[in-house]
Parts: sequence; structure tokens; C-alpha cells
Amino acid sequence: MAQEIERKFLVKGDAYKVLAFHHYHIQQGYIASGNGRTVRVRIRDEQGFLTIKGPSRDGGLSRYEFETEIAVSDARDLMQLCEPGIIDKTRYLVRSEDGHTFEVDEFYGDNDGLVMAEVELQAPDEPFQKPDFIGQEVTGDRRYYNSHLRRYPFRLWKGQ
Repeated sequence: MAQEIERKFLVKGDAYKVLAFHHYHIQQGYIASGNGRTVRVRIRDEQGFLTIKGPSRDGGLSRYEFETEIAVSDARDLMQLCEPGIIDKTRYLVRSEDGHTFEVDEFYGDNDGLVMAEVELQAPDEPFQKPDFIGQEVTGDRRYYNSHLRRYPFRLWKGQ
């Protein structure tokens, strides 16, 4: 069973853009979401993906994840079946000095102004070096899950 272990952080400034070794555009929607489980369709540039995630464990640190690539035409068709609220973002890939890759998401639309970074780990207690642009940790804070941002976008709560 594929287990996703990741930590999430808010991002300070925009230094991640010049440090990125790659970036791409992502649009994603949710065919189903509830009780911590999601079925997601994603279009990343010209690739399509279908992802199933289980409920979070360890305070949001880990969860089951199954992902498979699908034809981008199928992904576009499946986007029509999604619940209201599409996530639109650019993902920047930044390698830290210790070799970990941080995925930095800059959101648009109703989530404009939100920038978050994730780092995937092999174990919950794996050490890693944070680049200078990494801010407050938000691992396990459901407000920052993409499936939550779809329903309750950042524009509605960024002053709270």
C-alpha cells in the first residue's frame, strides 16, 4: 500500500521562484471528497492523473495514496464530473541543500495569495533541511488541504 508522508508549510517571499529547477501548471478537481477520503482528477500541463487518498494519520503527516496517469482527454472529461471549485496553481520544484525536493504551490483564483510548500519524506521522523523561504508549519491543519480550499477558499478566511 502506497503511503504518503509529507510536511506542509506556508511560504515567505518569492525566492522559491528563482531557486526552482522546474515548474508546471496544475488544475485539479474532486470527484468525491468526504470523511478524509478524496478521489481527485488532475491536469498537470498536458498530463492527466487520477488520485485516491485515504484519511490522514499521525496528525495529518501520513495517508494512503494511489495515483495513476490517465489520458489528458479523459482527465478533461472527468473534470466535468467534479464537485464545484477547481484548484488552480503553479507548482515550483526546489531542491534543498540536503537533497529533499520542496513542492511550492502558488494558488490562483479564489485561493490567490496563498503559497504553500510540501516536502515528502520516507519516514515521519526523517530529518530535512528547510530552505530560507519556508515559514510556519501547517501539517495537519485541514484548512490547507486542497480539498478544503476547494470548498472554503483562502479569499474567505485570509483575514482570520
